[in-house]
Amino acid sequence: MQLGGGDPDRLAVVVSDTGESLTYRELEEGSARLARLWHAAGLRPGDDVALMMGNHVRFMEVYWAAMRSGLRFTTVNTFLTPREVEHVLRDSGATALVVDAAVGTRAEEIAREPWAPSLRLAVGGAVAGFESYEEAVVAHEPTPLDTQPMGVRVLYSSGSTGLPKAIERSLPGTDVSVGAQRQADYLAQSYGMTASSVAVSPAPLHHAAPLSFAGGTLALGATLVLSTRFDVERLLADVSTYAATHALVVPTMFVRLLRLPAEVREAADVSSLEYVVHGAAPCPVGVKRAMIEWWGPVIWEYYAGTEDNGSTYISSTEWLAHEGSVGRAAPGCVIHVCDAVSGLEVPAGVDGVVWFEQVGDGVLEPFTYRGAPEKTSGSRHPLHPRWTTLGDVGHLDDEGYLYLTDRVDHLVISGGVNISPQETENTLVEHPDVLDVAVFGVPDEELGQRLVAVVQPAPGVAPSDELRAALLAWARERLARHKVPRTLDFTDELPRSAAGKIYKKRLQAAYGGTITAG
Repeated sequence: MQLGGGDPDRLAVVVSDTGESLTYRELEEGSARLARLWHAAGLRPGDDVALMMGNHVRFMEVYWAAMRSGLRFTTVNTFLTPREVEHVLRDSGATALVVDAAVGTRAEEIAREPWAPSLRLAVGGAVAGFESYEEAVVAHEPTPLDTQPMGVRVLYSSGSTGLPKAIERSLPGTDVSVGAQRQADYLAQSYGMTASSVAVSPAPLHHAAPLSFAGGTLALGATLVLSTRFDVERLLADVSTYAATHALVVPTMFVRLLRLPAEVREAADVSSLEYVVHGAAPCPVGVKRAMIEWWGPVIWEYYAGTEDNGSTYISSTEWLAHEGSVGRAAPGCVIHVCDAVSGLEVPAGVDGVVWFEQVGDGVLEPFTYRGAPEKTSGSRHPLHPRWTTLGDVGHLDDEGYLYLTDRVDHLVISGGVNISPQETENTLVEHPDVLDVAVFGVPDEELGQRLVAVVQPAPGVAPSDELRAALLAWARERLARHKVPRTLDFTDELPRSAAGKIYKKRLQAAYGGTITAG
């Protein structure tokens, strides 16, 4: 494998808010040096390495070093609690850990623990208990190892319902060039990316979708534009400055873009964009329609999970004809919607549990959740063991387009009626005074559960009884009575991951029984 193909001087990675960058020659040589360092330290295919780093310019260098060494690669979310970090590092069995200096005292605390990985490197500055990454790798040759088996990602679930669980697969058993080509082909075939493309990715790389997007971008030889944190105006500036052709975003970013002042939106130059890909969380219909009106028919949506067990995607043109759909099955998989009790497939238009079946060439071995046999078993269809689910509920239409309703574990049963919180969230977030919202159920003696909404007001909007009344009135005009929250409260910020997923269990624990009735 030669990263960057025939143009080693092409810009591979740039971090827009720091100005740091790597050419493909630097990325290739840096990843080869680190691979040799790990090999000299005794790491062999199947061993585990971990990376705890923000969107640093060296992030993908470490990633490709692991991929070209046959190693099992785990990212540690920098926003995890100390207990969660300990769990991931101990559970992964990582013998090597790379951090960036910005992690600071948290990394130093890890180094003092008896369970800390024995080989520790820090990028970009001194960290007590860690060797200097830059000084360590320069001692090794910038040439590939004689054999380069493809590594595998071992990423962890969000941990919103307990400690994070590792999503595991066997090593592919192929050369890294085969795995890299697979990543490149997916972006090329699905979203028209080429070596001349420029891709903006403002979300943290430690999440599955941004990491896949970045890996494919670099496997193709295109340019990847990162930022250390998401800022809505920086996203627009990056698109303009680098003439970006592609972008990967999440729906909450769309909401924040639409809340910008009209003059800022009108001044933004997004004419270079060809594909804007979004997923990770449902996108309200009104929000997506407004983005297509602004940016044009360049917005594509996907539905998939860290489990990599199947996916869908849909273009703007298709979506406008099937509003609310997340698309049809991507090549290599089939979607089945089944009754939750019998396991039998249900007719078009009827909600059920969504299952993926992988078909054709290149079928992956089913994933497992490490140390969670019940969760693994629950992800397998009772009648078709190779069908797997992410735990989502939805339905297919007559043309095979999938519509997601909600997650199985998010459904609220109030007064004997099933309620999808997602529908209520989508309605409330379209109000101009709302920046973000979460809807969930809490125990209720009379109803079993009552529906609660927690709203993060838009910038410049103050929480008040008047705002509460206005939002509830907005909901009553658009929803059936049982879908209107019984309780509505305000918060400065919702606990949402940088990948766009909201931690509803945390909200239920924090707000259950303590919310002011609306």
